[in-house]
Amino acid sequence: MTNFIIKEQECGYLCRNGKFLRLLTAGKYTYPRAFGYTVEIVPMTGEVKTCGIPEEILMQDKGFASRVVKAVIPDECIALRFVNKAYREVLTRAETLFWNVYEKNEFQMVDITQPCMEDTLPRIYMDLMPAKYYKKITIKDGETGLLYYDLRFEKRLGTGTYYFWNYGREVSCKIFNMKIQQLDISGQEILTADKVGVRLNVVMNYRITNPEKLVEKVDGVASLLYTRAQLILREHVGRYRLDELLSQKEELSGIILEKMKANEEEYCVEIVNAGIKDIILPGEIRDIMNTVLVAEKKAQANVIMRREEVASTRSLLNTARLMEENKTLMRLKEMEYLEKICDKVGNITLNGGKSVLEQLSELTVGKDAS
Repeated sequence: MTNFIIKEQECGYLCRNGKFLRLLTAGKYTYPRAFGYTVEIVPMTGEVKTCGIPEEILMQDKGFASRVVKAVIPDECIALRFVNKAYREVLTRAETLFWNVYEKNEFQMVDITQPCMEDTLPRIYMDLMPAKYYKKITIKDGETGLLYYDLRFEKRLGTGTYYFWNYGREVSCKIFNMKIQQLDISGQEILTADKVGVRLNVVMNYRITNPEKLVEKVDGVASLLYTRAQLILREHVGRYRLDELLSQKEELSGIILEKMKANEEEYCVEIVNAGIKDIILPGEIRDIMNTVLVAEKKAQANVIMRREEVASTRSLLNTARLMEENKTLMRLKEMEYLEKICDKVGNITLNGGKSVLEQLSELTVGKDAS
C-alpha cells in the first residue's frame, strides 16, 4: 500500500494501469501500487496540467469539470485574462483550460482585425501587452508620421504615441522632421574668372512642407539640395574675379537663395535661407593680401601721424601768438619752464636785468658753446 498526500491548492489524478479514474482533492489517500494505482499530483492554480490525459477524458469527471473554466478564443481575436479582477496575461491559443477554484478567471475578447489598438482596447492595457503582439509608434514634437498598411498610405499621424496590432497586415510608419533643418555644403573648390582656386562653404536652412508628396517623388531630399547647391555655385562663382567675389559675397548669396527657391515645389520643401558662409583662399593668395593689408594700414597710420603733426604745429603757433600778445601769459609760461628746470638742476643764478627766458637761453647757449 502507498500513501498519497495532497496539499491545499493541489489535486491528484487517480489512474489505474494508465486509465484515469477520478479527481482527488486535498487529503491523504492509500492505494496499492501492486494493482497498478498511480496518483499524479498537480497545482490547482493557473493553466491546467493534464499530465498526458486527454482533456475530453478529464472533463467526464464532474469534480474536474466543476473546477475548471475554458477560454475559447474566436479567430481574429485575442483574449485578456484577468485573475481576481487583475490583468494577468494575453491568450492567443484557440482553447485553454484554467483552474477556477482558488483563482477567479475572467476573459475579455479583443478584436484584432482593426489595426488601431485604441479602437478595441483600453489604453491602460497597451503597455502591459507583450511587444510581439503590437507595433508602437512615437511621434515627437515637430515631427509628423505617414502611416502605411501593407505599404499603402493610410493617414498622417501627429505628435503622440500610437499602438497597432501585428496581425494580418504589415504596419509601417515613415517619420519626418518638420522643423527647420540645416544643410552644410562645405569645401567646394572652384576657379574664379581670373583662375584663382577658392574654397567655399555654403549653409542652407530648409523645411519639409509636403511629406506625402515628398515620399512619392523625391528620394533623399537633403542629397538633392546638396547637389543643386553645388551646381549653382559652379555656374555663378566662375563668372567673378577674386576681388569681385570678395566684395559681392552678399549679392552671390542672394542669387543662390533665389535659384534654390525655384526648386521648392519640385523638392517639396521651403528654402528659408541660403548663402555663402566662408570664402577660403589659397595660402599664397592669403600672404599677398596680408601684405597689401599691412601696407594699407601703414599708409593710413602715416596719414594720421601727419595730421597730428600739423595739428600740433598749428597749436604751437596759436600758443606763440597768444604769448606774444599777452605779457601775463608769457610770464606764466616762463614760470612753468622755470619750475621744470629747477626740478632737474641744483642751483641757478639769474640777474634781474633781463627776463628769465632770456637768461635761461643765454645759459643754454653758453652750455652748448662750451
